[in-house]
Formats: sequence, C-alpha cells, structure tokens
Amino acid sequence: MSLPLNAASKSGLNASPVVELRQYTLKPGRRDTLIGIFDGHLIEGQEAADMTIIGQFRDLDRPDMFIWLRGFEGMEARKNALTAFYEGPVWAAWRDAANATMISSDDVLLLKPAWPGAGFDLSSAQRAALPGHEKPSGDNRLSDIVVIKIHHLRPGAEAGVASRFEADAIPVLAALGARPLAAFVSEHAENSFPRLPVRSGKNVFITVAAFASADAHESVEAALAAAPAWQALQSSLARPRETLRLSPTSRSLLGR
Repeated sequence: MSLPLNAASKSGLNASPVVELRQYTLKPGRRDTLIGIFDGHLIEGQEAADMTIIGQFRDLDRPDMFIWLRGFEGMEARKNALTAFYEGPVWAAWRDAANATMISSDDVLLLKPAWPGAGFDLSSAQRAALPGHEKPSGDNRLSDIVVIKIHHLRPGAEAGVASRFEADAIPVLAALGARPLAAFVSEHAENSFPRLPVRSGKNVFITVAAFASADAHESVEAALAAAPAWQALQSSLARPRETLRLSPTSRSLLGR
C-alpha cells in the first residue's frame, strides 16, 4: 500500500530506501538562526550530492529542538553522498556557523520503509524558492503539522508491528481524518559514514502523519486511544513511545 503525501523528489514515488531521522538539541534561542542557515544555504548543496532533504521542522513542544529527515538511494549511496557534501565547499563555508547553534547533533535513527511502498511519496511538491518567508515559531496557520511517532519495540517485533499497522491502523487513521505519510523500521546495516554517529542497536517502528492543525491531531489521538488496532500496537512496546509534533519550515517538502 502506498501512502499519500504532499511532497516531491527527483527520485519519484516512495523515494529514499534509506532515511535518517535527525534530532538536534540547540543552544537556547538559536533555532531560527540554524533554520535560516539550513533553508538558505544547505538544502541545495546536499541535494547536489545526491541526497533528498525530505523535511525540516520546529518541534512545537521543545523550543530548542530542530528535527529533520533526509534520504538516500542506499547505504553505499549514503556513504558517497555524505562524503561529497561534508568534504565539499558548501559545508566548509557554513559549518562553523551551523555548529555554533548546536549542543548535540548525535540523536540520529537510521531507517528503511516498513513495507514495500511505505516510504514517502515525493512526487508532486515544489520546494519554496529562496529565501522564503519564515513563519513565527509555533504558528500552524500556514501549513499542516507533521507528527512523528517513535515506537521502541522489543527485539524482532518490527515486522509483525508493521504488518498490523498497515492492515489495521492505517484505515483507522484515514477514517479519523489523519493523512498517513510514511512508516519505517530500523535499518540495522552498519553505519556507512561513521563520521556521523547513529543510534545503533535500536528496534523502532516509526509513523509519520500530517494533520490540518494541532486541534485536529488532539481529536485523532483521543479517538485512537479507544481503537483496538492502536491498543494492540502498544502491546509490543519496550518503553513508552515518543511523539514529535512538528511545524515545517518554509522550505520543507513535508507538511506545506
């Protein structure tokens, strides 16, 4: 089953068989500075190195967190793309300014689509032109909110959870007015670019969905709590799930 999405990519439907979910902890008050650098100077350079910048976001509940997703055509392609970018002129020009905003950039999950067709459908969106007007932090009026749920599973549970979610939970979400965008499980391959650490040894199932507003998301969450399909998913958790409520930046492909 292919999931609906309102985004675009040079590689077409269900792009990026390898995806990074990156959560950066920033110095207080520096998030908009980093977003200005990222959206204004780092997107095109990364995509020129053959990666896809899928989406970048403000965390609505944590004012000093910057969350983003980028994709690759495979693990070897990831190595080549990251080498080209991080040894290239764009990162050299903006590295110091970007790093000056950060406390930590090592919270990274390496992912793959949870089933064939579960990746992002990036076939139809247009990225906003430079420089793009930035909306105020926490303002949802110009776009959807994107909600990423990180389910920490017991070892070996990923395939079963993904299968149940595809069959049972997606119809419930759609009926409640949510827009499922993608689903992923852990990519357990060895990190092909050790210079950038990832959280190895994790067993996660991740869902990405869009909602028209924060209120719409709250309504869906309340309904899900009573849905048997959703309750069954919770039984496979090794610890409580993480929920990221995200507001896309003006140049994010997701959620605009």
